[in-house]
Amino acid sequence: MPILCTDDYRALAQPRLPADVWDFIDGGSGAELTLDANRRLFDRAQLRPRVLVDVSVTDTTTKLLGGGLAAPLGVAPVAYHRLAHPDGEVATARGAGATGALFVVSIFASRSLEEIAAAATGPLWLQLYWLRRRSALADLARRAQDAGYRALVLTVDAPRIGRRLRDQRNSFAVDPAIRAVNLDDALMATTHEPVAGASAIAAHAAQTFDPSVTWADLAWLRSLTDLPLVLKGVLTAEDADRAVEHGVDAIIVSNHGGRQLDGAVPALRALPEVVAAVAGRCPVLLDGGVRHGRDVFVALALGASAVLVGRPALWALAVDGADGVAHLLRLLGEELAHTMALAGRPRLADIGRDAVLTPERADV
Repeated sequence: MPILCTDDYRALAQPRLPADVWDFIDGGSGAELTLDANRRLFDRAQLRPRVLVDVSVTDTTTKLLGGGLAAPLGVAPVAYHRLAHPDGEVATARGAGATGALFVVSIFASRSLEEIAAAATGPLWLQLYWLRRRSALADLARRAQDAGYRALVLTVDAPRIGRRLRDQRNSFAVDPAIRAVNLDDALMATTHEPVAGASAIAAHAAQTFDPSVTWADLAWLRSLTDLPLVLKGVLTAEDADRAVEHGVDAIIVSNHGGRQLDGAVPALRALPEVVAAVAGRCPVLLDGGVRHGRDVFVALALGASAVLVGRPALWALAVDGADGVAHLLRLLGEELAHTMALAGRPRLADIGRDAVLTPERADV
């Protein structure tokens, strides 16, 4: 079967993965209200095409924090890529680099930061959770800078892990053969210990994540390296404004793919208020629910500088390793260019707020 869209990768990936691993990747928190809402809001957006525009050439290239991208696309941070493919994040880095896309590497990557950097030909950022053991956090930040990563991404919506019922029902624990190799064994041991009716991931987070972190702590993280600092998990204008006041270099509008606070506002709905609050002072990215190039277009129209995809990258990785990731990202870029041409917006700068009607502005 030819792979013609992201959903084709999803259909092919599911039977290749163990049921508990599939649920870990695919599931959300609680009743999965936010997981579903992320996708529905994209589907309800309507485009406003312009006609008699020269679209013989479409240009999707852009710059983000000083780095060039072939399209405003990247891979969102997801833990343990070796759950999907033996080469793990090394394959993802190769696939992203082949298409000139950004790859945000998870703190819980299953390949070393240095191995990933050696395989990458595109920009890398490192995602962090705030750990109780600050020395481990500091070590990761410094290693990232030494290995050539271009930014640190602090996830701020996870003082504790959301109630992911699929993982609890499966008593999910990470296969002991797959480790978060950038953190020492003592810090990561409990992720491999299944507990009936509970998630080992959540139990581990309760032991290792520091829920007391506040805005005041950002200065310490910034002091560790010269890398730009990005906050991931912002959904309100109030927090966006405060982030900029604290010198953050970019913001990712995200509800953790519907895996944290169930019922939280969909990322696409939060995007306009965050963009308005930032008022051009730093780039704003988005993740959550992006499945098509059309979705990328909608997010750009509402003010995003770029979008990240999480689950789709894991689906493609499971199906065809690095080549699958490259094909997925290339497909999304081609779909974006196709949408731009049909919408009469041949350059990214042409995709303004007038290019889309969201449900707040359309009776749908």
